[in-house]
Amino acid sequence: MIREIDLNADLGEGFPDDDALLDRVSSASICCGAHAGGPDVSRRAIEAALRKGVAVGAHPGFPDREGFGRRERQASPAQVEAIVREQLDRFGQWAAGLGAEVQFVKPHGALYNQAQRDRGIASGLVAAVSGFAPRRPILGLAGSVLGEEARRAGLRFVVEGFADRRYRPDGSLVPRSEPGAVIDDPEEAVRQVLSLIGRGPETICLHGDDPGALRLADRLRTALADAGVLVRSFVRGTGA
Repeated sequence: MIREIDLNADLGEGFPDDDALLDRVSSASICCGAHAGGPDVSRRAIEAALRKGVAVGAHPGFPDREGFGRRERQASPAQVEAIVREQLDRFGQWAAGLGAEVQFVKPHGALYNQAQRDRGIASGLVAAVSGFAPRRPILGLAGSVLGEEARRAGLRFVVEGFADRRYRPDGSLVPRSEPGAVIDDPEEAVRQVLSLIGRGPETICLHGDDPGALRLADRLRTALADAGVLVRSFVRGTGA
């Protein structure tokens, strides 16, 4: 039986390799303009993804451009819902104007990490996605509070693994503030991805702000092909 995995990249954040990465991934989590980028940058990424048959996802984050959305903050469920819903509505308008459909939602940075363990943050995020038309899948870590809240609300929860981030024994990600949180060696990243396949993740993330993302993407595509793993988006009808 042919095994499948989705490769997604976080794009539309103002870094130079978006177009090239879209030739190598099957899904794109595109910035909604709050933590980085802006309307023109996001529209270019959406347009390129549409042209290349890559699934388009919204990538909302805390509106913290100085900290690139990676600084944790305290926020009530209602505040999170408002922050995320505003970004989703705006991103949805950009996508619709280009003839694209928003096919999933993946939170960014601190919003992502806090939602995995903080039920208030997770519930606000889920409420925003539930109110977005049409309701879309949410990406997150296996065994997370976000997964529990998404499933409770009747949303599809897509388990995500990471190629370029190290894990703690409990399955959470090592915070970027700690040494060794990011995997710089492509061979180590490949070994991690191959070990993750078959253990739950439907999608594997690459970070578009990483200068080594293209090299890692190429190495991953080769390793997956050698292992008989097909790269295809978890959104049916799209793929690479």
